[in-house]
Amino acid sequence: MKLPRPKEGTLANGLRLIVLEDHRTPQVSFQMLIPGAGGYFDAPGSVGLASVTATMMREGTASRTTVQIAEQLETMAATVTGGAGMASLDASFTGSALTEHLDKLFELAADILLNPTFPEEEFVKYRTRTLAGLQQQRSNPGFLGQELWSKVMNGDHPAGRISMTPASLNALTRQQMVEFHRTRYVPDNAVMAFAGDISYDAAQKLIETRLGAWKKAGVAAAAASDPAAAGAGKVHLVDRPNSVQTNFIVGTQAISRKDSDYDAVQLMNAVVGGGPTGRLFLHLREEKGYTYGAYSGLTAGRFKGTWSASTDVRSEVTEPALTDLMEELRVIRDVTVPTKELQDKKRSLVAGFALSLESPQQVLNFYVTSWIYKLPADYWDKYPERVMAVTPAQVQTIARKYLDPGKVQIIAVGDAKKVESIMRKFGPLDVYDAEGKKMNVVVP
Repeated sequence: MKLPRPKEGTLANGLRLIVLEDHRTPQVSFQMLIPGAGGYFDAPGSVGLASVTATMMREGTASRTTVQIAEQLETMAATVTGGAGMASLDASFTGSALTEHLDKLFELAADILLNPTFPEEEFVKYRTRTLAGLQQQRSNPGFLGQELWSKVMNGDHPAGRISMTPASLNALTRQQMVEFHRTRYVPDNAVMAFAGDISYDAAQKLIETRLGAWKKAGVAAAAASDPAAAGAGKVHLVDRPNSVQTNFIVGTQAISRKDSDYDAVQLMNAVVGGGPTGRLFLHLREEKGYTYGAYSGLTAGRFKGTWSASTDVRSEVTEPALTDLMEELRVIRDVTVPTKELQDKKRSLVAGFALSLESPQQVLNFYVTSWIYKLPADYWDKYPERVMAVTPAQVQTIARKYLDPGKVQIIAVGDAKKVESIMRKFGPLDVYDAEGKKMNVVVP
């Protein structure tokens, strides 16, 4: 197959422009990635700065208040959104509008991008709202599990943090946002991608008109390093008194997005926990009735990510559910996947890929991904071919390579009085309180 090709070029200020024309509907969407402006680059004492900066940019500019911005977007039925993940290397800036409103929207978007003022009064409101959410999330067992999982797998690496804390948010200042924006929001290594009812020449003219003041800063491309190895496998239990269920995350360190094993790991993941036809779902839910769902997933970016399986079960079935989950990890390592089962998974992945090509935005995402990871020009054209070529033996080899039982980490969140003795059966155990602090005594 051959995907529709976008037109690409690099502008004078270093901004990479990618345009995928599709004139079937009178709508245009855009996305910008700004390397070096993500939470990966937050200093230890200012965790959350990148995320707050990206969010607060829309709260006022030199010529518009937050209310005026919201009213103008509402009038056009358009969107503009900024964001930066806690461990992301990039900040994102996205928007969409009908073709007739694109020039007006982009003028507004450019104002937000280049001239945010980070009004103190709006920051106070944001902080008040966010502090309430930060307090509330600690009552969520899913958050507690993900927080500890990220810390266990990544240590002090930026990937080890998934959220601000009340203390880190309270420590942030308006001046820090101003300085972060001034030094990090530069066009040198950024990409601006358009999809929809627009030509390359029109997009270039729009950028030159509205972003003409955005000058090259001469900064180097952002780089990332891998987290340290997580070490020997262990069991980690977050004590959540009176919990009626146990939440599990089980897995290991895996690969980066550019790893040559990526397609095979994706297929292994599809077999083990890829949706309601994955082995975990069929075994733990359909056959045993332990849970409403059990899934697995791969996280792979510019540094090594993780592969994990997760499920939530009733406290009374903690032991058999975890036993069966661990058994599925053993089976994928030790028993070759039947040819028909793997063939079904391959067809499902390829069919999902083909269906996604109906969306210009998704096709554009593929090419932005190619730009980020410097993938070959025909990478997506050959995606079905590569997936269909993976063999059962390759999947088993991949499972043995990455699901080493000696390195599998088990995270559990539940009532320690009910499940601590059970968890000790699965390996050396550390127990934590709901604040993520290791407990000095064994729960009686």
